[in-house]
Amino acid sequence: MSAAAGGGPARERRRVCLLGATGSIGDSALDVVARHPDRFEVVALAAHSNVDKLADQCARFRPRHVALLDVAAAARLRERLRALDVPAAVHEGPDGLAAVAALPEADTVLAAIVGAAGLGPTLAAARAGKRILLANKEALVIGGAMFMDAVRAGGATLLPIDSEHNAIFQCLPAGYDRRPDRAGVRRILLTASGGPFRRRPLAELATVTPDEACAHPNWSMGRKISVDSATMMNKGLEVIEAHWLFGAPREAIEVVLHPQSVVHSLVEYVDGSVLAQLGHPDMRTPIAQALAYPERVAAGVPQLDLAALAALSFEPPDMARFPCLGLAFDALAAGGSAPAILNAANEVAVEAFLAGRARFTDIAAACAAALERVSAAPVSTLEGALEADALGRAAARAALRLPREQGARAVRPDPTKAD
Repeated sequence: MSAAAGGGPARERRRVCLLGATGSIGDSALDVVARHPDRFEVVALAAHSNVDKLADQCARFRPRHVALLDVAAAARLRERLRALDVPAAVHEGPDGLAAVAALPEADTVLAAIVGAAGLGPTLAAARAGKRILLANKEALVIGGAMFMDAVRAGGATLLPIDSEHNAIFQCLPAGYDRRPDRAGVRRILLTASGGPFRRRPLAELATVTPDEACAHPNWSMGRKISVDSATMMNKGLEVIEAHWLFGAPREAIEVVLHPQSVVHSLVEYVDGSVLAQLGHPDMRTPIAQALAYPERVAAGVPQLDLAALAALSFEPPDMARFPCLGLAFDALAAGGSAPAILNAANEVAVEAFLAGRARFTDIAAACAAALERVSAAPVSTLEGALEADALGRAAARAALRLPREQGARAVRPDPTKAD
């Protein structure tokens, strides 16, 4: 993480490019921006293919640039913007997303594109030296060392907005430079709700439905992310992210179940102190913290009533119930392309589950098979990361006995996201 995270004098109006504008994180980010028009300006919006929602956002926030990954959707958006008298330049395809991520007009890039499709534009933002508010897990899960090298080489600033990593960031000392030993950090503890199946009998997991898996007890999220929470793959990927974001070795990162989702994560120090960040389970809190950092702004989130909470509980995760969590620790230990292979296999398996073509328990089985069938290799280029992604997808499809994709790209957005 960049040592200089301020990015400018106080009250400077930040110029924001939002990648993943039509998803749930995009909604939260634009809500925060709208509350502070004197502090934030939207200069670019990007999404996958949701023309109607993106056009509405353009009419409200009047960005100078807009991008859609889907080329046909971009053509429809041009027509809509002309009708709305919004003179924004429309970019399209992967190159279009990368172009808006590196725009000179934007100093802040909020990276919230779900899936491997977010890696390219987030890398472009890093190389352009942007202040990056990172919600896209894949930049670190797939890119890892390559992405962090790009951050350092480009002089970019990296601020996490996943609630757990943002909580850790807030609990670390000022000027933390990814050296836990020098900061006196003993452990990083990521909290997890445990999802909707924390108490479901193991024998019943094979028959759970997509709607049941998407019924998160605390957070409102897209369907793919909700399934990842139910399997705890999301927490496993967050372990890999924490390794890269904070320089923490695998053995210094732990996961603890916290069903109330009020403590978002903790940092334990060598003197016995444990610092925690608490708040309502609302993504506007970490987004506002990162947008305004090092200052604070109102996010529209209600105050936390500690007396009304009654109790906060914690327990270790049951690794038999959540095998995806163990697979993520294994992939981190293997290094190289193993996390990319795991992430790609999970995307395929979750998509198959949501489409009724796989059981819930097949998700972990397909991910394990992909890690076993595809050997991990060093990843030093975007092309290498995309190749690992393609191999992981192919291995998962084979494990699930799905038909081979014809002419499919190695990188595409997750079709189940809230976009």
